Amino acid sequence: MSVPKGRHGSHNFMSDSNLTTMIERLRSVEMFAALNDDDLKMLGGISRFVAYTSGSVLFYEGSQSKKLFVLIEGIVKAYKTDMRENEIVLHHFCPVSLVAEMANLRHIPYPATAEFQTEGVVLEIDYPLFERDFLRNPDIAFAFITSLSHKIKYLDNIITNRLSLDATSRVAKFLYEHGTASGSTKRAMIATILGLTPETLSRSLKKLKMLGLISDEGKYFSILNKEGLRELFS
Repeated sequence: MSVPKGRHGSHNFMSDSNLTTMIERLRSVEMFAALNDDDLKMLGGISRFVAYTSGSVLFYEGSQSKKLFVLIEGIVKAYKTDMRENEIVLHHFCPVSLVAEMANLRHIPYPATAEFQTEGVVLEIDYPLFERDFLRNPDIAFAFITSLSHKIKYLDNIITNRLSLDATSRVAKFLYEHGTASGSTKRAMIATILGLTPETLSRSLKKLKMLGLISDEGKYFSILNKEGLRELFS
């Protein structure tokens, strides 16, 4: 499928008008899987899939939260900028997840800027219409609650990890929780997520390799002993 270029380095993914294809794509998103065909048709009418390039901006801090974003592929960082123009990273979003849905729910501007760290795909939904027609659905409401609870857990993990775990244990926990998907994630990005320097991350990965818990082929690595990783942080 050709992907025409869109805004902010994005590409409009909705060149095909095949309603059946759109319904199947929406049904593949877990939070919409229980919707019937009529609801999916209605949702398809207010949605589009958009592909983004690495470094492109999903939204800027202070912009109006009129779109609901579901991250389908890629990694997005949310950050604020201090008075000295330094970035303060608040969160890294991995698929499949809602992005900044609290701003939607509260009808406030986005509290941070969201930028793609990799190429990615987002399901973009007209939020006012979504709120009117879908948010009363128990399955959809539960998905929002679950997403918010995951973000609370994420912040709790950051605090706990940085206070109680050493660098190697933090890396082991990240690999355990993200599985083989982490093997394709750039190491500099993993270091940023974990609050480590690239050098510290490299030393930790080398130690995990010596313990026989992962294999390391330079650019990529894979998990050999998942339960062994867990023993390092549990």
